[in-house]
Amino acid sequence: MTTTSVTYDLNALADKHLAAARSAAHGRSAHLLLREEPLRQSVIALTAGSALEEHNAPPAATLQVLRGEVVLTAVSGDVTLKAGRLHAIPQERHGLRAVTDAAVLLTAVND
Repeated sequence: MTTTSVTYDLNALADKHLAAARSAAHGRSAHLLLREEPLRQSVIALTAGSALEEHNAPPAATLQVLRGEVVLTAVSGDVTLKAGRLHAIPQERHGLRAVTDAAVLLTAVND
């Protein structure tokens, strides 16, 4: 794995992508920050009521809420998360819905 010395301002990225999501027809904006296999990190912004449809989980992942409030939906039960919360994504199909305009940091480890 190659180590890079890039520093990101998560607050600025959250604000930037929330602004982009608000002007996007689908109410979403995302940016892949880090891709150093097997690790990937992305900032994802959703406007209130927007969602990421149900999809498969990577081998390991967490969701950190940077702004707003989201609901992580899963067969094992829905979890409401507010800014400042970090939650492990369950190893099952899941989705994400924004209760308010929200930005999250997704950290995933892929095969």
